[in-house]
Amino acid sequence: MFEGQPKGLYALALANTGERFGYYTMIAVFALFLRANFGLEPGTAGLIYSSFLMLVYFLPLVGGIMADKFGFGRMVTIGILIMFLGYLLLAVPMGGGGVAMVCMVAALIFISFGTGLFKGNLQVMVGNLYDDPALASKRDSAFSIFYMAINIGALFAPTAAIKIMEWAQKSLGVSENDSYHFAFAVACASLILSIAIYYAFRSSFRHVEGGKKKDSAAAVSTEPELSKEETKQRIVALCLVFAVVIFFWMAFHQNGLTLTYFANEFTEKSASGVHTMPFDVINLVMIIFIVYALFSFFQSKTQKAKGISALVILAALGVLYYKYTQATGTLAISAPIFQQFNPFYVVALTPVSMAIFGALAAKGKEPSAPRKIAYGMLVAAVAFCLMLVASQGLLTPNEQAAAGDAGKFVSPYWLISVYLVLTFGELLLSPMGISFVSKVALPKYKGMMMGGWFVATAFGNMLVSVGGLLWGGLSLTVVWGVFIVLCLLSALFMFAMMKRLEKVA
Repeated sequence: MFEGQPKGLYALALANTGERFGYYTMIAVFALFLRANFGLEPGTAGLIYSSFLMLVYFLPLVGGIMADKFGFGRMVTIGILIMFLGYLLLAVPMGGGGVAMVCMVAALIFISFGTGLFKGNLQVMVGNLYDDPALASKRDSAFSIFYMAINIGALFAPTAAIKIMEWAQKSLGVSENDSYHFAFAVACASLILSIAIYYAFRSSFRHVEGGKKKDSAAAVSTEPELSKEETKQRIVALCLVFAVVIFFWMAFHQNGLTLTYFANEFTEKSASGVHTMPFDVINLVMIIFIVYALFSFFQSKTQKAKGISALVILAALGVLYYKYTQATGTLAISAPIFQQFNPFYVVALTPVSMAIFGALAAKGKEPSAPRKIAYGMLVAAVAFCLMLVASQGLLTPNEQAAAGDAGKFVSPYWLISVYLVLTFGELLLSPMGISFVSKVALPKYKGMMMGGWFVATAFGNMLVSVGGLLWGGLSLTVVWGVFIVLCLLSALFMFAMMKRLEKVA
């Protein structure tokens, strides 16, 4: 899994981990912050939330165009600095008036533009590491590792947001509305860590930063010339993939909107005894240690390595047993905590998925990247089918709000299960899609082409607001049904275009 990968991959992945930790700390509470601090209706909060997500994923197109001209490394550095200013502005409590709203919008613009310069260009640099023919076969696995690193940052983000808010309320006596700003301050600190990692290990990837004329000249001389027909085929293939992923992200990013609303309004507010264990991030980390140590144990070639792996497994099991003995009493469940399960599953399941596809590749049966994307859409549809089942017999959101404590609530394990299924879809679609773009993109316009992937994601994120607009007087069956139909139609479209896509894959 990790053998033979260049050191630059790990340096870039860790730099991204720090930035993503800050971003997901902010995003874990942002929709709830909008409703609590400004008193916004679900649809209005959803529109702001989705508009922000749209900008975060649209502006990498601009960042990619700029990087093609000025260099990827330079844009990454500038992006981090601009993001820092945005998070800093959000971290300052300003109340819920007009001035606060204006400052909040300005902060979102800074964050989204900074992310546009940072996010896509960092991924292009990862892809450029594998332009060497000797490393080309490791491209897909590299992006799986890179994607896993992103989610390590995201795994701890919800817990960090909740804990810092609780600390501010209990220790400093601030109101709930003001405590949100402490979560935003965490994002500022994470960016300092990110830029420190980037420059500490820069020597391992400096050769793919671009921006120098001699680098550009070298790139032109080594990149193969494409015919007009090949160029057309690649552009068409990319556009087809972009069209499909719009609807995946529209569905997937309901995790920060309607799935969070569901957690807040329809899910049991507490857990007791052993049922508290999934909500402790330490337990999740121990499970991750066990998964990776098991792979290490069976893949290690020396007894010493196997022994170390066995010790890690025993230590992690010991921690879990201790936690089990201490799992008494009742734990309040906060809605944002459910967002830790998606990154947990990504980190835990990445080696599993890589092992499965590695075994299939050894037999010559590994699905192509476009086929994996189509399967990802089918899996996403299954996830919302689970939500459909979980919502049977529940009231509409408006009726639930009127009923208060007399409303109907479901087990938190429904959402935990839904996030598991959604993550399978994500692992099939997202890292494979990024790898596909980095491979198929026209050599001279890699930054812009990677930006195109994010533009498609941006349109999907803009459509996330549909969930917020549906949330209210409609049955939950209708809400989840919309996403089921869209995912199924997208999968069918992908399969219909498969021959054209696999021609360039």
